[in-house]
Amino acid sequence: MSVLFTRKRFMAAMVASCLALASCGPKTAEKAPAAPAAAAKTSYKIGWTIYAGWMPWAYAQQSGIVKKWADKYGVDIQLVQINDYVESLNQFSAGKLDGVTATNMDALTVPAAAGKDTTVLMIGDYSNGNDGVILKNGASLADIKGRPVNLVELSVSHYLLARALEKAGLKMADIKTVNTSDADIVAAYGAADTKALVTWNPQLSEVKKAHGATEVFDSSKIPGEILDGLMVSTEALKANPNLGKALTGIWYETLALTVAQTPEGKAAREAMAKLSGSDLASFESQLKTTYLYADPKAALAATVSPDLVTANDRVRKFSFSMGLFGQGAKSVDDIGISFPGGKTLGDPANVKLRFDTTYVQQAADGKL
Repeated sequence: MSVLFTRKRFMAAMVASCLALASCGPKTAEKAPAAPAAAAKTSYKIGWTIYAGWMPWAYAQQSGIVKKWADKYGVDIQLVQINDYVESLNQFSAGKLDGVTATNMDALTVPAAAGKDTTVLMIGDYSNGNDGVILKNGASLADIKGRPVNLVELSVSHYLLARALEKAGLKMADIKTVNTSDADIVAAYGAADTKALVTWNPQLSEVKKAHGATEVFDSSKIPGEILDGLMVSTEALKANPNLGKALTGIWYETLALTVAQTPEGKAAREAMAKLSGSDLASFESQLKTTYLYADPKAALAATVSPDLVTANDRVRKFSFSMGLFGQGAKSVDDIGISFPGGKTLGDPANVKLRFDTTYVQQAADGKL
């Protein structure tokens, strides 16, 4: 199995430099005044990639909702589209982005595994059919045995495949994965040697239209396990909580519009569809398989639920078994994941992924 992306361990080194100033006379020179504290960073870049549950971010930028909330909290926020999902994660890990749209698994196995302290600002949705396993000229999941399977290796597609095989009484050894970029997965279906693939929307919707394509498993069979949300640098969030307030305000205002059955809501969805390279009918179809936490109270309930801990325990065990914690990882507990209420999976001294309810709670209380 090839490795999809190069994992780098990022070590933050803080170096303090003391400059010795020559005095004009011994014991008589005054100390130099202390340098003023650096102003908190106020300009941020948030990366996003095309996925039904993340298109509200793109629309928020286009419609002025981003600017509205950014101005309210005295920050500058730029939403940046990244054409390749894995590249967006790598850029976030490297500090080129202050936040990124991602799944819970990918947040754990890319930035967190690389040593970047990452906060899940809000759970936006869970995949409720937005990820699927497709067979070419096959009738059931059992027919996947012995086939090559195209997917973004080591992503949630890989996790979905593992769960599908588990439920069918099969093992990973019964298939062979073929690493394929999400940008190339639709075209890959047309290749003669492609026999099966795993992908997410909107690519999934396109592949399902192809001749001979049969969806034999989807994420609705494992509800709440593939979570999508906005991941933010914990360091940036601590330095300027207004970033969290602005982003949370942006998200829930835009989501309210996304689900509104009004002319304004329809216009917003049409714009999101266009931004994703789709049409309204296709986009709304994708939204039906996306369980959106449009109400912050619902998102809050999901974040404090024991089910969240159970789902992430399953995800981290899969990730470790696939070597996604890096070569130096000796145990599934090497990386800590913290949850509201003080619950931690893994090493509490090495927490790198945090589910935080601070800002969602403020939204639920109407205090943003």
